[in-house]
Amino acid sequence: MAEKNKVVFQRPQSLLPVQTHYCPGCPHGIVHRLVCEAMDKMGMEGNTVGVAPVGCSVMAYDYFGCDMIEAAHGRAPAVATAVKRVHPENLVFSYQGDGDLASIGMCETVHTATRGENVSVIFINNAIYGMTGGQMAPTSLPNQVTQTSPYGRDVTTAGYPVRVCELLQSLDGVAYAARVTVDTPKHVRQAKKAIEKSFRYQMEGRGYSIVEVVSTCPTNWGMTPQGAFDWMRKNMLPYYPLGVYRDVVADGYPSIREAAAARAAECPIAQKGVE
Repeated sequence: MAEKNKVVFQRPQSLLPVQTHYCPGCPHGIVHRLVCEAMDKMGMEGNTVGVAPVGCSVMAYDYFGCDMIEAAHGRAPAVATAVKRVHPENLVFSYQGDGDLASIGMCETVHTATRGENVSVIFINNAIYGMTGGQMAPTSLPNQVTQTSPYGRDVTTAGYPVRVCELLQSLDGVAYAARVTVDTPKHVRQAKKAIEKSFRYQMEGRGYSIVEVVSTCPTNWGMTPQGAFDWMRKNMLPYYPLGVYRDVVADGYPSIREAAAARAAECPIAQKGVE
């Protein structure tokens, strides 16, 4: 008797069967898939709201099978906050690039995190403005050549790059902050686990979480996809080290509330009302 075929790999249910607009070699497609696999694993497709940014992933609403909202440039965390407060039972995430999140949206990013809003942020860091033609971004490296820094980023005039995970890890509202990448099968698996943990912490009510994905932009970097990954490993990963930057559960606390109280143990007014 012929053995029946067994499906070992397929498109996630939450990922719509459409062609994306992304450039060849762009990691957005990989990260989209990981987000959808996490939704499928949790059975949350019908109870998830994603917030799309302004940037290369501006049309992410065409690719995710969950409900999606398009936010104004940089305002995705504010929109996600509103959705989560109105529908606390839903899984709510924003999907943002470095220009959207760390430039025009830095105010929303920092204050959403410090308030401990119970949302998840998927942050794509490719060190450049992709959609608008390759200008210098807040995350562009020192001496990195872009359309607006043809001689390389001069830190004496443009300042230093923003390290988002290092910045946010100090805020009491952050339950989980991790930096990953998707250049190898091993790293893809690690990224998937980080996204799953971010979503799980949100549904457990632990606080704000962010997963930063160090990425590439072969088109605006002027490289092949493989060459871009090689450049990323050589230049970006030393400046943006992979790893977990904050995890309140690993630190021994059930949520940001208990962790914040422990850090403020010597402040009487901060302890008022803490059980």
